[in-house]
Amino acid sequence: MLKYSLKNGVVVTPGKKAGSGTISISGEKLVSAAAPLTIDLGKKSFIYPALINTHDHMRGNYLPRVGPPKGVYYMNWLPWDNDLKASETYTERSNISDKELYQLSTYKNLFSGVTTVNDHFPQAWNKEILPHLPIRAILEYGLAHECSSYDLKWGDGIEVEHTRAIKKHWPFITHLSEGFDRESMDGVITLENLKVLDSHCLLIHCIGFSDEDIKKVANAGASISWCGASNIFMFNVTCKIRKFIKAGINVTIGTDSSHTGSFNLFEEMHYDRELYRQMYGEDLPAKKIFEMVTINAAKAFWLDKKLGSLDEGKLGDILLLKAKKDDPYENFASAGMKDIELLTMAGKPLYGEMRFIDIFGGKLPEGYTEITVGGRPMFIAGDPAALYREARKKVGFKKKLDYLPFEPEA
Repeated sequence: MLKYSLKNGVVVTPGKKAGSGTISISGEKLVSAAAPLTIDLGKKSFIYPALINTHDHMRGNYLPRVGPPKGVYYMNWLPWDNDLKASETYTERSNISDKELYQLSTYKNLFSGVTTVNDHFPQAWNKEILPHLPIRAILEYGLAHECSSYDLKWGDGIEVEHTRAIKKHWPFITHLSEGFDRESMDGVITLENLKVLDSHCLLIHCIGFSDEDIKKVANAGASISWCGASNIFMFNVTCKIRKFIKAGINVTIGTDSSHTGSFNLFEEMHYDRELYRQMYGEDLPAKKIFEMVTINAAKAFWLDKKLGSLDEGKLGDILLLKAKKDDPYENFASAGMKDIELLTMAGKPLYGEMRFIDIFGGKLPEGYTEITVGGRPMFIAGDPAALYREARKKVGFKKKLDYLPFEPEA
């Protein structure tokens, strides 16, 4: 069982004032007692909860993006789906197995500090793959594809999936109002009529919401996943995000797949903050962004008793970032892949600088490899370099995937 402490870092967790402190791990959980193995961070690192990506499609994380012709935008998701399946990107992607695409998606998330993600597909499609990935891709959710007559009919039907979510204390996750046709615009009404609009709902995109829809969602206690980059790319508009926040809705951030969205959660946070500035002429506070990808996301997944903050008794999901800015939230909101020093999930290091190898007793365990990121030798769970080489071999050329911050041949 791993036991260790990280001292002399700036601890940043929701609901508490950031300040110098120590974080300790015993097994899978955060504890108050210091461990015999203590690593001194020298006041040069910020300690955050690991991040949570509330919306991804893990078999769809391939590049380049696929979207509408220049100057044209979609009315809903359906013509995009047709364009995707007719694209060269989709044909190229088909050379790579589903298992390999899920592994690539793991590293898309891991390299942006994410330890928990939702793969928005039916469990019948992903239940054999997700438990074997290095990160936590949750299987505990009810879902629908969307709430329209032309959706993809995922799962066992909205009412059955929602009832299951309530019984098991899971989220019920669906795209909603992803477009501007009549049915898309009536998404909230559809949920109301089915009597399933409540606090279990995690609603994705929501770009077609009216002011009345926003009130109803806020009153129901539902959460939303904001995917600004994907929305602008496909529709040239995103949700009324400032009104969502002012209404008290639990707002989270998702990347969507890289077919339309940002290539990882760091980039999505940067994009969404700049988008907010462009839309409203004011700043979206860095602390608010931090909450959206930590405690808000944990609440949306019904996992806030286990994740989302650095409170004693919660799982030891920790993200250590270089201290480049004095303000801990601005440091967080400006971070990139080369700023990660250590990432742990349930106390277990997944990725980190070699100076943290003492956590493993001075030697990497089986199943880990070494790579170089930003000029630094790093250890990592799995073998992303071999995976990257294999993907390039299968597509027949030196494919560049922006969410992998290293060259496998180096």
